[in-house]
Amino acid sequence: MTKVLDWRCPRLLLACILGVAAACAQSVSAPLDCPSTTAGLYARLQSVGLNPHRVYRVRGASVDRPNLHLVLDDGVVAFTEDICGRITGAYFEGEGEVLLRPPSKVERRSLALFTGMAILEEQFTSAYFRFNDDTAASWQPYLTSFSEGAESTKAWSNVSRNLSQPDALRFLLDFSHFLPTPGGMEPAQEFPRFFHAHLQGEKLANFELFWDATVAEPLWAGQVRLRDGVAFWDVWTSFRPRALERPGGSSGAAASDIGISNFRIRAAVQPPTTLRATADLDVQVRKGGKRTLLFELSRYLKIEAVRMDGKPADFIQNEALEGTQLRRKGNDLVAVVFPAPLETGQKLKLTFTYAGDVLSEAGNGLLYVGERGTWYPNLGLSPALFDMEFQYPPAWTLVATGKQSPATAEMPGMQASHWTSDGPIAVAGFNLGKYIRAESKAGSVLVEAYGTVGVERSFPKAPAEVVHEQAGFPGSRTSTVVLAPPPPPSPARNTQAVADRAARAVGSFSQWFGPYPFGSLSFTQMPGDLSQGWPGLVFLSSYAFLSPQEQSDLGLEPDRALLSNQVLVHETAHQWWGDLVLWNGYRDQWLVEGLANYSALLVLEQQNPAQFRQVLEVYRKNLLSKNKDGEWLRDAGPVTLGQRLISSHFPSAYEAISYERGTWLFHMLRCMLRDAESASRSRSGAAHPEEPFFRGLRKVRERYAGKSVTTQQVLQVFEEDLPRSLWFENRRSLDWFLDGWVNGTAMPHVEARDVRIVPKDRGVSVNGVIQQDDVPEDLVTAIPVYGVTASNATVFLGQVLADGPETSFHLNAPAGIRKILLDPRQTILSTLK
Repeated sequence: MTKVLDWRCPRLLLACILGVAAACAQSVSAPLDCPSTTAGLYARLQSVGLNPHRVYRVRGASVDRPNLHLVLDDGVVAFTEDICGRITGAYFEGEGEVLLRPPSKVERRSLALFTGMAILEEQFTSAYFRFNDDTAASWQPYLTSFSEGAESTKAWSNVSRNLSQPDALRFLLDFSHFLPTPGGMEPAQEFPRFFHAHLQGEKLANFELFWDATVAEPLWAGQVRLRDGVAFWDVWTSFRPRALERPGGSSGAAASDIGISNFRIRAAVQPPTTLRATADLDVQVRKGGKRTLLFELSRYLKIEAVRMDGKPADFIQNEALEGTQLRRKGNDLVAVVFPAPLETGQKLKLTFTYAGDVLSEAGNGLLYVGERGTWYPNLGLSPALFDMEFQYPPAWTLVATGKQSPATAEMPGMQASHWTSDGPIAVAGFNLGKYIRAESKAGSVLVEAYGTVGVERSFPKAPAEVVHEQAGFPGSRTSTVVLAPPPPPSPARNTQAVADRAARAVGSFSQWFGPYPFGSLSFTQMPGDLSQGWPGLVFLSSYAFLSPQEQSDLGLEPDRALLSNQVLVHETAHQWWGDLVLWNGYRDQWLVEGLANYSALLVLEQQNPAQFRQVLEVYRKNLLSKNKDGEWLRDAGPVTLGQRLISSHFPSAYEAISYERGTWLFHMLRCMLRDAESASRSRSGAAHPEEPFFRGLRKVRERYAGKSVTTQQVLQVFEEDLPRSLWFENRRSLDWFLDGWVNGTAMPHVEARDVRIVPKDRGVSVNGVIQQDDVPEDLVTAIPVYGVTASNATVFLGQVLADGPETSFHLNAPAGIRKILLDPRQTILSTLK
């Protein structure tokens, strides 16, 4: 039953309003009653309950941010207990609604995939909110008294305490300013706005909304969803509202407020699992004001102490949240709280001491470092100098990023090795095993391969072969002979072949992209079917060490064997794309994955053009597959959604789209640039360093070496020398490619109709219509048109920028053309009928 105040009693109304006003005013004016320690403050932030004296009837209160409107139409709201004199949350039951309007086609399509709505309009019946601003005070005019408040909070308070945990570290970034300071500094009163809503929707069940002004994309929404027993965090939409964009703002990477210039790591490694280390970080404060910094570190490593310039510093080591990207990578978050807010220009040294079981033992002298996480504290991808020294037992070989130099000291019963980076690099790694080494050369570049004599225990075993034999006379019986399976693979036998193949790839890439960027390149065997690269160091899957015979013995299907053979060259290409040139954000990660993948295929194209085309066809077919619900994989989203592509709808979409569609996008770009350049019209087949595609990539490398690059910046480099035939609407721009192909999911079917070939002086005139089926109305595609002569020779006639479903075209052609073909070499990611 809804209780309504008697609006005819002005005294009662006035009393209620004054009471509510006094209560809400406490959120901004109450004296600070803060815990005096970091641990105490964090405990309060992650277990805040509801205040039984702050329960009200609410009508019409709202939260408004750009592109977001949330309103509490009618119901009851209970506010949380104070933390440092501030109300930081509320629980609501009743009738509410939310309206969220994504600003772009990409985000509207993403939202529609999960909700069926391009604009989110949903009624909700209950909600829990966390906020760090004046939200409670702003609701004051819409609150009236509610007599059953104490009873309501008994049932709701446990919900509040449980749901307050996920935001505790985010609140610590702000509320750590209220901790005591040596000089008694006045704490900041305003923080970058944060708002988190847990909503129980009428149609969409439980989902969440976020607004966080500290991140590049402040507004996002999503839902945790189970699929086949696995929890996925489905990100419905995430974006930066246009109202926040600065006029003329750069599309490039924003400078970080905090930089790390040097890592000095001293580690003792005790196989099979244990690492103990001390890491010194030289930190520069580019923009002051922060009192807490968040570092990433594997959850298998526990911090024992943190020191700032030799003095103890407070820290909180926190489990990553289920479903988050940090959880998938296997990293924890570590909050370091400083004695006072950091100042612009300040330099300090942070020392972390930590230990744990971060290594994984796989058998046969084979280990893997950081199976699910990073082994040193870091703030993300930011180039720095690395100085690393390791102590480890005899009989083991350790290989690390950088250049090896004499160690400064050895512990008793241990051996030591010392490694330094050639220059600033974004990440560093090491691997340890009982390896056999081989080496090769690519010019002056040393290429090494390290493999163990056996494979991991979990490696599949080759099946025994059953042979049916029959004697050579009539009526004899058939006998069955079971042959012993072949011996297990030995990567150590193939290390020389791995080193030689990698050296050849380094030679090709150096011609196409510029000189190899680091001092040397080492490949170390890693258990499992995944590989991982670091500057100058690659963890290479055991599968990549297999010889063709060993692949055959295992019964690998031809397509899988072919793709497996690309891994070594793919990881080599990452030395340029991913280790030298970094990606700016999750929307740009496809650049380095797609480009490394395409680079590997270019090497294959030189060696076996038929297999090159075979791999592209495998990618095309994968994108045209469907999930259990009949949804096309290609519709999971564009390459620019990055890790968001991993969802309950499409668990494997990230690989298929970022790697495989990304590869196709670079193939299309290369081919259309080559076709458009008049001197290259007759060229086909193997890559040539002077193709416009490679000239553009060398420019990208020169401008962004050691820096982060965005998708738009890469395309802008190619726009500088864009041939006139690729100008759309008379603009020297690749926006049409970015909008329709990079930020799109289309795979059109293309055909020509109403074609007329009319003789004229010294040639023929070709007219017709190009039809693109199953495409958005505004998709623009550069389509190569070829003519066929009486002798069945194909002649390149030109390119047509097909705009939408139908485009008329006119081309001049040499005499003797009897018909035309659209994209006969299949350089466009289209569907084939």
